[in-house]
Amino acid sequence: MVKWLRENTIASGILALLRLYLGYEWLTAGFHKITGGFDASGFLKGAVANPVKGPDGSIVYSTYVGFLKSFALPNSGIFNVLVPWGEFLVGLGLILGCLTTAAMFFALVMNFSYVMAGTVSSNPWDILIGMFIVFAGYNAGKFGLDRWVIPYIRKTVFKQDESIKQGA
Repeated sequence: MVKWLRENTIASGILALLRLYLGYEWLTAGFHKITGGFDASGFLKGAVANPVKGPDGSIVYSTYVGFLKSFALPNSGIFNVLVPWGEFLVGLGLILGCLTTAAMFFALVMNFSYVMAGTVSSNPWDILIGMFIVFAGYNAGKFGLDRWVIPYIRKTVFKQDESIKQGA
């Protein structure tokens, strides 16, 4: 299955459709936050006040709640910029198929953050689709800018690595 995801052209086409769907969702969510005056502090306060609890009533993600309480909430101004622009840029990367794996990685980080904060919404579905895109690697962006961007990066990085080795 992984080989098919990573190498098959039909899989690349299917992944492109999934990429476009997720990209549109992220791009529009970010755009609405950028243009609508987003403030993360309300969401963060709610996640701290009502953490996800297990069947026994204990907090499931206590480390995450601690992070929200001690870092995210006092620095909500940073998150007021990071969240909307992060969502918008992830969406743009997925739609264009540019640095697809990196864009999907950061989308998954945000998805898991929302889930740990207690927001279920479409996040589990987005995580499932996102895992297929990450597992596919380069093939997920084959019908996108990654067709040119990834070879350029590989050529540039490996060329620099060779010159460093020769100079040492």
